Parts: sequence; structure tokens; C-alpha cells
Amino acid sequence: MLLNVNLGWRCFFVFLLCIIMGCNEVKKGKTNISGNDNPIILEVPEPEIEAKVVAQILQGEKVYMQYCLVCHQETGGGVSGLNPPLQDTEYVLGEKNRLIEILTKGSNVGLSIKGNTYSNAMPGFGNLSDDDIANVATYIRNSFGNRADPITKEEVSQYKLVYD
Repeated sequence: MLLNVNLGWRCFFVFLLCIIMGCNEVKKGKTNISGNDNPIILEVPEPEIEAKVVAQILQGEKVYMQYCLVCHQETGGGVSGLNPPLQDTEYVLGEKNRLIEILTKGSNVGLSIKGNTYSNAMPGFGNLSDDDIANVATYIRNSFGNRADPITKEEVSQYKLVYD
């Protein structure tokens, strides 16, 4: 019985805390979070942009599970000597066109990452839609400990227009 009472109070406290925090108004753009004459300026991202990226990551996870999971594993760690990791690597976090190229055209060359060589060929997935390529690229760039800008459908389309 004591557990139920404590749980009830905990839920009430969390609910009350959410209401109090929700009453603080945060506006888009620059916000002074210090409340005094020496402002600490916080750039507040536009929520609709963030929601769009989250939706893109969720869709990209579905593509990853269908096409990439077997080789690159659930953790993005790859398979030693065969399939490269997707964690903290230049080809994932670096120049966007390189990742788009690998996803659409595949790779038949061994990759050397942090002193390890990965020799398994990767098939291209150019048959996937530009949305799917952008979504899975964004998922990879923002999963497994990675943090990088999203890749848009338009960037994939532009790449294909120039390099296909």
C-alpha cells in the first residue's frame, strides 16, 4: 500500500513539474536566458524543423532495418574486416555527397578506417527513392553516437542530377 501512495505522489509531482515548466514561454530566435543585463543568448531552433528531422530519422530507421542491418549490425558497428562501422567515421559524418554516393552506387573498394581495412563490397541502393536515401543517410548520421546535419531529398536529387 505504501508503494501505491508514493507512486501517486511521484506522478503528481512529475505532472506538476511539467505544468510549471510548460508555463515558461520560449520564443523562436534568440532568447536571453540569464534574466539580467549580461545576457546569455540561447539560439532556439524552430520546432517544425526539428520535428521534420525526427520524422526523417524514424523513417530512415525503417530503411536501415530493411537494407543495412545485416551488414552494419544493430549497433552500427559493422563486422570486423568485412563491413565498416558507421560510428564516428569521416565517410558518414563528413562531406554529404560521399555518403550519398556510397548509398546510391555502392562501393567495391576496401575502406580503411582507423587502421582497420574493410573489404566487403557494398551494393548500391540507387533503386530506392530520394526520400529513402535521404532518410537512411540522416538516420545513420544521427545514430550510433553520431551527430551531423540531416541530408535532404533535394540534396540526393541534386547529387543524382550531377553525378548519374
